[in-house]
Amino acid sequence: MTRRQLLRHSAWFGSAVSLAVVGGEVVSHIAGTAQAATGRPTLRFAQVSDSHIGFTGTANANVTDTFDEAIGQVNSLGYTPDFVIHTGDLTHLATPEQFDQVHQMLGGLSTPHVFTVPGEHDSSDDGGQRYRDTFGRGTRGDGWYSFDIAGVHVIGLVNTLNLRALGHLGVDQLEFIRKDVAGLSSDTPIIVFSHIPLFAMYPQWGWGTDDATQALSYLRRFSSVTCLNGHVHQLFTKTEGNITFYSGTTTAYPLPTPGDGPAPKPVTLPAGKLHDALGIREVTYQKGQQMLAIKDQTLK
Repeated sequence: MTRRQLLRHSAWFGSAVSLAVVGGEVVSHIAGTAQAATGRPTLRFAQVSDSHIGFTGTANANVTDTFDEAIGQVNSLGYTPDFVIHTGDLTHLATPEQFDQVHQMLGGLSTPHVFTVPGEHDSSDDGGQRYRDTFGRGTRGDGWYSFDIAGVHVIGLVNTLNLRALGHLGVDQLEFIRKDVAGLSSDTPIIVFSHIPLFAMYPQWGWGTDDATQALSYLRRFSSVTCLNGHVHQLFTKTEGNITFYSGTTTAYPLPTPGDGPAPKPVTLPAGKLHDALGIREVTYQKGQQMLAIKDQTLK
């Protein structure tokens, strides 16, 4: 992050800002709750997912163009998001060239911070090493991390390695989650990013995480927990007690709805219909409210 970006970001939240490097980015740790301007949400960010840079097929003849359109749409929101999160499958085949391309494209986002979590396509043949070489600076283990911003605690998880039938977190990451939230007040809003859903959306297709129940048990005491994921290339929402799950759409190509066919293969839509299945997401948080506000947009 440039010095100008750092000063601009710090100015939004007033004084008493400490900094930490997480996931290759400088993250503000806010002391106090002052807002930069009356009426401005405490926190606002954007989610993009499943760009699949390198994909070739009839479902989308040019995933680079649609990802570029999604980036342009984020940049046209009318404000600067506090950060942008990409929830995985940045690339389609995890080649160095594809990682270089998506890294350069993400650099075109008008935001102080860009965060990522890996998809299974980002670690297809090397245990995620090329992903971590590009996006993993400052992360722990296989690429997980956490940070605090505007009174909200954010956790980025990796559930796309050591896959069996479902996504998998593993013992080390579960212990990280337990220790990470142990000292937080129960009224701290929690946001969790992962690629594969942390709920059993459709286990027959691997749309779930086998040890998510253990991870979520550490979050049950918090009044507000929001889990955002990609992977399924479609919008879906589920609430379990204090935890709400939101699956995001893609910038590349749609997948079938659960159970529609034998496997989740790319769907080729009629001419002119692709953009209706692609999109971006805005997320805002206002201090004093339990729930985050989610706004999904199709590509224009």
